[in-house]
Amino acid sequence: MIQVGSTLPEVDFGLLVDGEMTNPGTNELFSDKRVVLFAVPGAFTPTCSQAHLPGYVALADKIKAKGIDSIICLSVNDAFVMDAWGKANNAEEIIMLADGNGHFTKQIGLDMNTSNFGGLRSLRYSMLIEDGEVKKINVEDPGRFDVSDAQSMLDSL
Repeated sequence: MIQVGSTLPEVDFGLLVDGEMTNPGTNELFSDKRVVLFAVPGAFTPTCSQAHLPGYVALADKIKAKGIDSIICLSVNDAFVMDAWGKANNAEEIIMLADGNGHFTKQIGLDMNTSNFGGLRSLRYSMLIEDGEVKKINVEDPGRFDVSDAQSMLDSL
């Protein structure tokens, strides 16, 4: 599992921009930037939709006021699902990033097999990343939502 001090692996992601598919890489998203990344097991799922994403939407301005360049929500879903989920949650201040094949999630060791629920998914976590290096990481125990929420991240900045 990725740890504090680790550099993020170079991976291409899926991201819809004005309805067009783009594939930004790790360097484009994280180099020379201070970024909060949080990951969820699945878009439109209960805890993710009722608490995790809405918390970051509500606190986005306060988080960015602490010197954060961008807030990224990552899930092992496709870019169209991530875009629709972001729109459904008024997440204009959040980059809704798709790790469609789970390549990034597997490389950082934060993947889980949910079997019939949805196969390969991400564990629930949050990170503070500065210039591509992990400065803080908060990984939830399975079935929990205690340490990766927006308020905990804001308090740690």
